[in-house]
Amino acid sequence: MSSATPPLAAPALDRAAAHRRAVLWRNLEGWLFASPWIIGFLLFTLGPMLAALVLAFTEWDLLSPPQWVGLRNIQELLRDDLVIQSLKVTTVYALVSVPLQLIVGLGLAMLLNTEIRGLRLYRTAIYLPSILSGVAVALLWRWMFQPEFGLFNLLLSYLNIDGPRWLGDPRWALPSLILMSLWEVGQGTIIYLAGLQGIPTDLYEAAEVDGATGWARFRYITVPLITPVLFFQLVTRIIVALQIFTQPAVMTDGGPNNATLTILLYLYRNAFQFFRMGYASVLAWALFLYILVLTLIVFRSSAAWVYYEGEGKRG
Repeated sequence: MSSATPPLAAPALDRAAAHRRAVLWRNLEGWLFASPWIIGFLLFTLGPMLAALVLAFTEWDLLSPPQWVGLRNIQELLRDDLVIQSLKVTTVYALVSVPLQLIVGLGLAMLLNTEIRGLRLYRTAIYLPSILSGVAVALLWRWMFQPEFGLFNLLLSYLNIDGPRWLGDPRWALPSLILMSLWEVGQGTIIYLAGLQGIPTDLYEAAEVDGATGWARFRYITVPLITPVLFFQLVTRIIVALQIFTQPAVMTDGGPNNATLTILLYLYRNAFQFFRMGYASVLAWALFLYILVLTLIVFRSSAAWVYYEGEGKRG
């Protein structure tokens, strides 16, 4: 008795083969469209990270071949007083500037979420500064902080107040950079505004009918429903704040008396001024691990305060 495939099974086999080819082609299309990002990630992110990991155990001045030194760079890192100072400056900057940006950004977003004349103009004016060049903005603010003819001390003089030396005073240099960080609050404001407009209006109407005050509506409706946006803003702002470089590099060069020496600026000095690429690689990985730990702490804490509509607390 013949064991040949029945004639009716041939079309089914053809359809299965055609389906496999279609799935294969869709997968190839997906990889093809994703390939620019994958290539960029391998060449400009993962590749340099692995290279820095190897260089962390070497001594290299960019001119001569790298020399293997083992754990010497890590041991020097643990004894370097400037590492402690730069981490302290960076952490203080992040601890103060990030909450300040979150509060001011949310406040501006709530104002822009109202029906007022010229609303589009106000939204554009608040967002526009955040797209300007960092170096140009730093130069502008350095002029504003000038103690003799700067804008801030000029305004204070109208109130018969002698303004500080700002960037020239170790007590005021870092607060000056924190004040300057509000210049880019427009990015967060737009994100907050999108989150506020996603809150159902019937919740506010029901609360108003029940006699809830404006503060109660803000506390029990706005804040819980805006926590996913707050969470996103907190994580991204921490990552950006801990990598501050342009402002201290252009405005103070880490001074006075290392009052604005951030970890990224210290890393830059070791790499491109002292030509100590091995030690700079150790600093880079230390900063990466520091940011990673803080980010994981924020993610861990989100289970207690981030709410998603219909899901309650995160986690």
